[in-house]
Amino acid sequence: MKIRRLSLRVRIFFAMILLVLIASILIAAVTIYQYNEEAQDYHRDRLERKEDNIKRHIDFVIRETTWEVKTDNVRLIFKEEIYKIADIHQLQVNLFDLEGGLIKSSKSSIEGDTLSSCLHADILNALSNTSEHRYVEKTTLNNQTFQSSYTYITDKKFKPIAILNLPYLENDEFLNKELIEFLERLGYAYFVMLILAIVLAYFLSKYITKSLKTISDKINATRLEKQNKRIEIDSSSEEIATLVNSYNSMIDELQESAVKLATSEREQAWREMAKQVAHEIKNPLTPMRLSVQSFQRKFDHGDPEIYHKVDEYSKTLIQQIDTMSSIASAFSNFAKMPAQQNETLNVVEIVKLALDIFSEDYIVFVADEKEIISKLDRTQLIRVVTNLVKNATQAIVEDKDPKVVVSVMSEQDMVKIAVSDNGKGVSQENISRIFEPKFTTKSSGMGLGLAMVKNIVETYNGTITFTSQKGRGTIFTVTFPKA
Repeated sequence: MKIRRLSLRVRIFFAMILLVLIASILIAAVTIYQYNEEAQDYHRDRLERKEDNIKRHIDFVIRETTWEVKTDNVRLIFKEEIYKIADIHQLQVNLFDLEGGLIKSSKSSIEGDTLSSCLHADILNALSNTSEHRYVEKTTLNNQTFQSSYTYITDKKFKPIAILNLPYLENDEFLNKELIEFLERLGYAYFVMLILAIVLAYFLSKYITKSLKTISDKINATRLEKQNKRIEIDSSSEEIATLVNSYNSMIDELQESAVKLATSEREQAWREMAKQVAHEIKNPLTPMRLSVQSFQRKFDHGDPEIYHKVDEYSKTLIQQIDTMSSIASAFSNFAKMPAQQNETLNVVEIVKLALDIFSEDYIVFVADEKEIISKLDRTQLIRVVTNLVKNATQAIVEDKDPKVVVSVMSEQDMVKIAVSDNGKGVSQENISRIFEPKFTTKSSGMGLGLAMVKNIVETYNGTITFTSQKGRGTIFTVTFPKA
């Protein structure tokens, strides 16, 4: 799973847990490093203390000896004393002459791996050339670390007479035991902290993202065509409050823009509608004028066919007047918003009633159930059905057996009315314009039927959709909520 696909809440949760884990690992690493440094300091200081104590003991022996204090007599001076010193201070003592040769050792059996009978030249140079006249060599043997200190033994006049070597084994068992015990306690403490961090991270991430979730839901629900609500969040952080204020300002501006846009579109639509109505009314006026003028010129009282001609002129005028009346009715029906007169209706019965005005025998009615109840306006529902069926009958082509099927179906909490035909279908270029006012593919009419149907359906919280195949037919589906 990619990080960017995780929600902000999950990322905050895992980030806090990861922070605790990283902190625990870092503290454990720092603790181990600190223990190692303290162990090094402890061994260095302990060797120095041992060295100081042994040198004071050696100085005491030199002051009390009866032998002449010089390099050649060192073996005799410390013949027995070297074993006492090693036993008292619990440390091996080795004495070398100034040339690096072994004089005396407290160890009865000398192993070549741990002690050489002759010192290396680097050790001798370091002793003679450093201001402290002291050298410490660190070696590792059989996974054990040894420190060997080298320093001068001097006579009463501070003249070097021998080289003191103290091999020191760094025994870390006690320190390692303390470290393990401390890490165990630290592990228990961090386990408790991890549990607390998980609980805290869960609630904290939930609290942080709660306001963002509210804002996200509001943004997703924002629509230009409806009234959008402002966000009201109490006790939010400064950043969230800034975001909320920006959203509310955007909603206010969007609402103003929507009102202006709706007003502009409405004014433009009515202007276009007025032009269309004027154009449609002018169309029948021209043949009416020509008919009247022709009648005036050709009127003759003595014409034996005068009554026949008057009848033809009258029919022509009546036909054009009916056309104008149809145009006026269509415009009036479209302009009139559906009244919110909800009634508890049996949709199946009302749809059957609406089909009674059609005399075509190829119109078939199908219903899943005998009764499907919804709250609608009876007149508006009949208007929807009759307009859809009328469009379906007008889409029938002459060279095909006509068939129009009107279906009423029940799906969960919705009622569906489908009107299908096997007509010519809707062309691809006209699909996006099918519900536009004044759009029509017929030679007559104003193209207000489907626009009016869509207006009615959406007023009652319904939807209207259609599918069409060129040359095979169209299916219009209207969906309303049940009562």
